[in-house]
Amino acid sequence: MARQRRPMAVDHSHPKFSKKSIPSNEKHSKFSLWTKVATVICLAVAGCIGYMGYLETRVNTPFDDKKMVVKTGIDVPDRYWGSYRSGVYFGMKTRDPHSLVTGLMWYFTRHLRADGGGIRHWCEQGDNLKGYSWIEHNGRDFGVQEIKDGPFLITTSFVKRIGGNYGGDWTSRIGVSTKDPKLIGDQVSFLLYTAIEDKTKGWIKASRLGTRVLTGVRGETEGLGPFTIKIFNTSGEVEHESFLSTSTKGLHLLKETVLNSFQPVMDRHSGKRWLSLPGEQHPRGQDGKVIEPNFIVTQVTASVPFEVDVVFESASFVDRSGTLVGDSYTKELQVWRNHFNKKFQETFRLQDKGYKTEEEAFAKAAFSNMVGGIGYFYGTSRVESYYTRGPVPYWKAPLYTAVPSRSFFPRGFLWDEGFHGLLISTWDLDIELDIICHWFDLMNVEGWIPREQILGLEALSKVPEEFVTQRNSNANPPTFFITLQYILHNFANQLTEDETHLAALERLYPRLQAWFEWFNTTQIGDLPSSYRWRGRDSTTNRELNPKTLTSGLDDYPRASHPNVDERHVDLRCWIALAASILAEISKLLSRNHQRYTNTYLYLSDNNILDELHWSPHSQSYADFGLHTDAVELKRPPPSKSHGHNYQPPQNPEKVRVVLRDPELRFVDSTFGYVNLFPFLLQLLRPDSPKLGKLLNDLRRPELLWTEYGLRSLAKTSPLYMKYNTEHDPPYWRGPVWININYLAVRALDYYSKQEGPYSNKAKEIYGELRRNIIKNIFKEYKRTGYIWEQYNDRTGEGQGCKPFTGWSALVVLLMAELY
Repeated sequence: MARQRRPMAVDHSHPKFSKKSIPSNEKHSKFSLWTKVATVICLAVAGCIGYMGYLETRVNTPFDDKKMVVKTGIDVPDRYWGSYRSGVYFGMKTRDPHSLVTGLMWYFTRHLRADGGGIRHWCEQGDNLKGYSWIEHNGRDFGVQEIKDGPFLITTSFVKRIGGNYGGDWTSRIGVSTKDPKLIGDQVSFLLYTAIEDKTKGWIKASRLGTRVLTGVRGETEGLGPFTIKIFNTSGEVEHESFLSTSTKGLHLLKETVLNSFQPVMDRHSGKRWLSLPGEQHPRGQDGKVIEPNFIVTQVTASVPFEVDVVFESASFVDRSGTLVGDSYTKELQVWRNHFNKKFQETFRLQDKGYKTEEEAFAKAAFSNMVGGIGYFYGTSRVESYYTRGPVPYWKAPLYTAVPSRSFFPRGFLWDEGFHGLLISTWDLDIELDIICHWFDLMNVEGWIPREQILGLEALSKVPEEFVTQRNSNANPPTFFITLQYILHNFANQLTEDETHLAALERLYPRLQAWFEWFNTTQIGDLPSSYRWRGRDSTTNRELNPKTLTSGLDDYPRASHPNVDERHVDLRCWIALAASILAEISKLLSRNHQRYTNTYLYLSDNNILDELHWSPHSQSYADFGLHTDAVELKRPPPSKSHGHNYQPPQNPEKVRVVLRDPELRFVDSTFGYVNLFPFLLQLLRPDSPKLGKLLNDLRRPELLWTEYGLRSLAKTSPLYMKYNTEHDPPYWRGPVWININYLAVRALDYYSKQEGPYSNKAKEIYGELRRNIIKNIFKEYKRTGYIWEQYNDRTGEGQGCKPFTGWSALVVLLMAELY
């Protein structure tokens, strides 16, 4: 037992121990105590600050594991060069962060306006071209594109030839023709350019490299070594040539640089007037030194018809058989076209299914425009988390990806890319796995992937400021699990027989696990096995129904008053699908699959699903939340709180008015795509009476059925075709969308092959729905020259942006019956 120290006797009458005096040992004791307290507080504050700093940096800290992309750039020579500039009508670049880029602008003299209107460069909706599309493209070696600019047909093509140390050579051919004899001889100007964005990585100079050659380029970059670009006039007569060699501030300003450089000139012999480029224009910097050029344009003006070959040759390619130009190019291009057509038939077998030549050509264009729209981007996203003081930069990264639309969405979108992968993997599994690897290298340490990728100045210049910042609380449908499901079920042999494919899957596995965990941490609902999309604005007074951009379905009606009680049936189904595919991959890689198998069995349990999402009132699956249908957009009355002389705005913006208090309930007055998800992702038992009810509902014209596909929202729904704000037209509130229709056809095919009471009905609906979708997309393509973002549910007319050969190109898989 420890000894106790006995207290000493104290004379409190001594002045030393007056009330104002404290014994020295007591002073020391209290000082020591306060020191300890202060130390603890300081450590706690420091720890708190450190932890907050740690939380702040997590949003832009890369996932800590093996990189997905192990070979890129020149290490993959057959994919080094490509038509990777998705947002321009034609351009070539390398898969290199500091790539040399080449491109095309053009104008017809009779169409040119003083403000520069009529000069084509970016794929722009406002150009109102009759059509433009890659009609053949294999994703690697060659492509042929047709651009219909009024009565003129511009054809661009390219062929690559591997050799040397830097990806080899390529030639592009650009020509213009017309079927209107009255327009023969009209003047066209091609502006053929070369540019580098980072002058520390290389140099370019204008160069005349022969008597038959127009002004070209010679240069050298880190990624290409020395090279030359020669321009040959191969058909037609050149009437005027000029060039510009200058410095531009960015690839997004190339057209503006040309416009600011044009000078009118007159030919002294013919009296003809031209817009000419002034040659060498090298400004000086603040230090007085000449700024070296990073942008060279050759303008070639000629009479229609006309054709030029642009030849890139690498100095490291020393054993080439000859320059790929003229007849040599024509023969090489034909070899690749024949090979493409043979592979297309073997892959999709459309001829065997009885499709006509024009229908097969349509399918080739739909497919080719998707793979021809694959881009390579490099830059940094802008991201934000709850812990950051504002937007912060993500790490610099490359992205190799298809894009939804070359005109309107020429950048990567997470949930779109999962649908793109279905078509791309059917054609070339290596390309699709490469795309998946690039996307999953964008995962941060939390397991989050930004849903919209805006990398580089070219991409950034096309995006409104409000959509640039990505928030790490916001998800997007994990559609890559659909891609992986498709690959596992259709290309299992290729996966298991190719070591590089299995290695990619091994590297992908921990990232898929982290992604799955991120969803189950950040998007979980209040009730067990319920899920809720984050990112809805609960305070808005402008939106009739607060958007759910994170779901991918934007303005599709959800609970009118977002809160923590919401349960979203589509998200729950996505997580169930993800668990099932993770279980399959775990088995393939000989990992423990039980956790994911159990999760899938739990989330796909129809009884639990029914408890959370089956509405007895509407007899349909539905979201749950704080909801009322009694909402309207109304213009607010003039305010009475201002002074006598106050002049109210003439047209104040409409605001949301709630006419009846919301209550916790199923959002079951709405019927549309969201209600179909247990069916779309094949979670319903084949013998479930609810499957039978849903199949009956599919076929009802007052709900989703049309002659053009399934509309996104039933006519009977309160918000059918309603504007979400005064200025935002309906988006997912009626039009026919092809990605969801593809899932519907796929599900019908699945249930038609399962034993159960509804297989015959599923087979019948399958055939009719599939025919309707294909017939309408083809009809609109013939009528308009485009595949569209969406289709009008009343007329079948294409609408939204064009061309939209992202998921709308899934029509090719519908034609081929590949699911």
